[in-house]
Amino acid sequence: MIKLLVDNPLLLLFAVAALGYLLGRVKIAGSSLGVAAVLFVGLAFGALDPDLRLPELLYQLGLVLFVYTVGLSSGPSFFAALRRKGLRDNALIVVVLAVAAALTGLLAAALRLKGAVAAGLFAGSLTNTPALAAVLEYLKAQALPDLEAALTEPVVAYSVAYPLGVVGTLIALALARRWWRVDYAAEARHFHDAPPAAVHKQLRNRTVRVTRPEVSAMSIHELSRAQGWEVVFGRVRRGGELRVADGQWRLELGDVVTVVGVAEALERVTACLGEVSEERLDLDRSRLDYRRVFVSNPKIAGHRLSDLNLPQQFGALVTRVRRGDVEFVPNGDTVLELGDRVRVLTQRQAMDAVSKFLGDSYRALSEIDVLSFSLGLALGLLLGVAPIPLPGGLGFKLGLAGGPLVAALALGALQRSGPLVWTLPFSANLTLRQLGLVLFLAGVGTRAGYAFLTTLAQGAGLTILAAGLLVTAGSAWMLLWVGYRLLKIPLGQLAGMLAGLTTQPAVLGFALESTGNDLPNVGYATVYPIATIGKIVLAQLLLAWLR
Repeated sequence: MIKLLVDNPLLLLFAVAALGYLLGRVKIAGSSLGVAAVLFVGLAFGALDPDLRLPELLYQLGLVLFVYTVGLSSGPSFFAALRRKGLRDNALIVVVLAVAAALTGLLAAALRLKGAVAAGLFAGSLTNTPALAAVLEYLKAQALPDLEAALTEPVVAYSVAYPLGVVGTLIALALARRWWRVDYAAEARHFHDAPPAAVHKQLRNRTVRVTRPEVSAMSIHELSRAQGWEVVFGRVRRGGELRVADGQWRLELGDVVTVVGVAEALERVTACLGEVSEERLDLDRSRLDYRRVFVSNPKIAGHRLSDLNLPQQFGALVTRVRRGDVEFVPNGDTVLELGDRVRVLTQRQAMDAVSKFLGDSYRALSEIDVLSFSLGLALGLLLGVAPIPLPGGLGFKLGLAGGPLVAALALGALQRSGPLVWTLPFSANLTLRQLGLVLFLAGVGTRAGYAFLTTLAQGAGLTILAAGLLVTAGSAWMLLWVGYRLLKIPLGQLAGMLAGLTTQPAVLGFALESTGNDLPNVGYATVYPIATIGKIVLAQLLLAWLR
């Protein structure tokens, strides 16, 4: 059986993936590993035989697909977060990494570990392959007499520390949620700094009668801006006339208007305008109608709603946007993405024209623009291999993980360049992300399994294992405790930041499955670039310091 798997790497891949998914569904004390279980099944298979490993190209492809799709979907959130509290979050990551590097150095001195072993231990305990690659490149540049032996030391330390680096982080996150009794759904609902599509808040429709004449002093748009309302006004009935609400419309005494938003916002609007009306204007579809429409037209994707001029062109209004499983209230600055489902309100005779304008083709959403996708990945890979110099003669590369991620963050925020739409349909993004994660986890597990087992059998292996676990647990708990207890960062976002600290897709996958929302993606994308760069630099500094 082992020979069969060695000779058939694709069979090995799907066996690991299938068993990993089965194991990931097993719940212990209410928690499960989810897709991260693929890594541990890969380790078990890899430990059976040194030749039982997946080709390196599969692992690299999975890593690139995963980080690139995460970056595309997280680009707008990343730059928006930097404008809010991103500097604070990245400063916290830098401090935690510096403490982890210092702890690694102290443990190395106490245990008399070589500098190369300490650097590999640091990279493995924080599960960062680019940092290990940077250490190997640093050693190659030193012209050492026994280069092969020198290159083996950090790799062995990395392979021992890496698995427990993942396990220790997952355990820390699960324990934090249990000990602090965090409700991820409730936490996300009250997290005001998240982008609209990051959390799920149920939208409601309410009919309000205007009983306060003073509101006519301002237009609907001016009122919303002055009051800070995150709502959409749909229909307005004045006398016997029913029409689509326009931002320049001034409400008058006796008007009846429909409003879409979350419950809290609707209460504020009602208190300002007048009183709740029992009339249901939304049930009258004789003149005005509404329909869910897929955004599948590439010419529309990447543009703001205000730039589409829907009210001027069709007398139409978008009252809701559904992205994935999350529905939110749009505004003029909302950028439509391929795969969005928008609820359009307009005259019945204009509905078909609006649908055609937006696309409304489910088949088109299943197709990927190979040109823009390949160009974006190529840009990321080029960025990853470009050397970046540092003071003191040091240098680093972003590598396969950092380069595509940084490029995807920029392209995802840019949305489009002329005719090129950089973003992917939501469903296509999730499919590629899941595929990439499985390839990555299976590849890493099978390639590290045998070295992990054989090194543990040696006396030094247990020493490295214990030291790596201390670094992993110390850095994870420092981030979680300081972030949650002192800085009051939601644990859902902290879970993503912890995944970003370890630059570990398995942790991010576990966090996403645990929270059931996109807050981990926000935290992950915010700190991943600085965490990757920081570990690359600190690993080389550790090596130079302890040599």
